[in-house]
Amino acid sequence: MSSFTDYLAAFLVAGAICTIGQLLISLTRLTPSRILVLFVTLGAVLTALNLYQPLVELAGAGATVPLTGFGYSLAKGAIEGAMEDGVLGAFTGGIKATAGGVAAAIVFGYLCAVIFTPKTKK
Repeated sequence: MSSFTDYLAAFLVAGAICTIGQLLISLTRLTPSRILVLFVTLGAVLTALNLYQPLVELAGAGATVPLTGFGYSLAKGAIEGAMEDGVLGAFTGGIKATAGGVAAAIVFGYLCAVIFTPKTKK
């Protein structure tokens, strides 16, 4: 595919995932934290069923950056870890696969808290 179609596919897939999340927030009584857990779990389940990989191949970052992509990374790491190291690898593989993203979230969250001095809601 050309660069334009790659960008378009990423935009459309990520937009569809975000639209589903917004619809869940607007039309249901689900809290954002439950939707977060739902999306991560959905990404892991779709990966286990071999249904998420074609979406990743089509949309690239459009499928791996949203929350479902985190579930995909966890599940893929756990599956690969289990194949290499057995049961222990199933537990450690997901953590190894997502360690960079988790570390980045902690570091950038800390930096934002230091720079912008967050305040609690009243």
